[in-house]
Amino acid sequence: MAGGGGGAKAEEPQPHPPKEQLPGVSFCITSPPPWPEAILLGFQHYLVMLGTTVIIPTALVPQMGGGNEEKAKVIQTLLFVAGLNTLTQTLFGSRLPAVIGGSYTFVAATISIILAGRFSGDVEDANPIVKFKRTMRAIQGAMIVASTLQIVLGFSGLWRNVTRFLSPLSAVPLVSLAGFGLYEFGFPGVAKCVEIGLPQLIILILVSQYAPHVLHSGKNIFDRFAVIFTVAIVWIYAHLLTVGGAYNDAAPKTQASCRTDRAGLIDAAPCQLVRMNVGKYGPSKRNMIPEIRIPYPFQWGPPSFDAGEAFAMMVTSFVALVESTGAFIAVSRYASATPLPASILSRGVGWQGIGILLSGLFGTVNGSSVSVENAGLLALTRVGSRRVVQISAGFMIFFSILGKFGAVFASIPPAIVAALYCLFFAYVGSGGLSFLQFCNLNSFRTKFILGFSIFMGFSVPQYFNEFTAIRGYGPVHTSGRWFNDMINVPFSSEAFVAGCLAYFLDITLHRKDPAVRKDRGKHWWDKFRSFKTDMRSEEFYSLPFNLNKYFPSV
Repeated sequence: MAGGGGGAKAEEPQPHPPKEQLPGVSFCITSPPPWPEAILLGFQHYLVMLGTTVIIPTALVPQMGGGNEEKAKVIQTLLFVAGLNTLTQTLFGSRLPAVIGGSYTFVAATISIILAGRFSGDVEDANPIVKFKRTMRAIQGAMIVASTLQIVLGFSGLWRNVTRFLSPLSAVPLVSLAGFGLYEFGFPGVAKCVEIGLPQLIILILVSQYAPHVLHSGKNIFDRFAVIFTVAIVWIYAHLLTVGGAYNDAAPKTQASCRTDRAGLIDAAPCQLVRMNVGKYGPSKRNMIPEIRIPYPFQWGPPSFDAGEAFAMMVTSFVALVESTGAFIAVSRYASATPLPASILSRGVGWQGIGILLSGLFGTVNGSSVSVENAGLLALTRVGSRRVVQISAGFMIFFSILGKFGAVFASIPPAIVAALYCLFFAYVGSGGLSFLQFCNLNSFRTKFILGFSIFMGFSVPQYFNEFTAIRGYGPVHTSGRWFNDMINVPFSSEAFVAGCLAYFLDITLHRKDPAVRKDRGKHWWDKFRSFKTDMRSEEFYSLPFNLNKYFPSV
């Protein structure tokens, strides 16, 4: 104001202050919601993890020679082991509300075992059931050996020593691409049945994002239970299209993505009838799956071992370890916990290795890792309660034993699952970007590490995946499938490439410059470098039953 001194000085805009714990979470890791709400939220987590649990065996079991009955048994087993692994992880592992389920990372190495020549040359392998069991036992052997990698790295503290050098800067590409890197399972899956997938995606966004602000119920019903509401609506719609004959003349691929009865699980899961098969190999008595069936170790027979396949699966296990590290960090963020101390992360990795061991012992046809989609569900519901995820583990075990009930929920069309992925993977990716608040974005060093690692994290796997799609094999193509997988699988993972590249550049590039430490945000995580340097770590991550006294964290 000219000539006067009474004008108030305009307030300077201030950046948003960094937050060590994510604000706005309704129930954090140690604060459970009321029991009725917790049970519904746990069931919602069960529904979300069913997608991967059904999709992977549905793709692999037929290639192994198994039919609908074998597929139903494998899904039951994978669900049962996922429940056990989730319980052990939340009780004794990282203590985070992380669901431990099937992983797409292990699929490539598993397919190499399925296509191994030794399972197609013998006369007895002409019987598809015999071939299925022999292939399954080979996969089990590779999984059992591969599990030792994570068990040793986790419980020995080696992974703790590695992750202590992780900074917010190097965590951004790792966590972001743990979510964004799974883009191929999102809208491409929706487009395979667009009349079901697209309505699911649109209704999910409307119910979870718009309805709470329009209706003002004040009880967080729509955003918290959006998955149950929308999946039920679109599932009924898909079932009406199925029984109405909309897909009777459709292509097989369209039917597989759209129909609610295409998986054949409801007919295969469940009855107490015994049927006699008379075929090329003479009468053979095959029991249908009983009403109540508890999976058990070595149910397919004793595992077989092959050194090459074991090494390939160990490399795959290491890739899953890196990806799960990013997912663990995302889960801790959305559970409104403090950043993970390195010792707690290492402990979680050790128990994840035991999870892979259980997968090998029981025969799930797939390894175990942190479920990225369930990490995204924590963000959607804003409920990061440990108890909710433990309840979901109970649902997994319950429905795996009662196969008929589980098969009903497993009939959800893949297009609906893909629509859920679009939102949940995006949440995990944005959770990684949130760590930029601790970094100096005006630093050219920061810009280089971020930009280069994220770009290469997308570009390198794109080359490997595109090469494989066109040629039918990866860029590394020798007579040894196991050796090919040891090179092709790591470079086909977006999170692995971006995370490793960012980690290497961050600890080697101008590290002695005193300003670099603040630029990379390391000073924000100093207090969480050790378990005992922040009192909140005791609240969030201490072991139950006073076990910290016997197994102290450092």
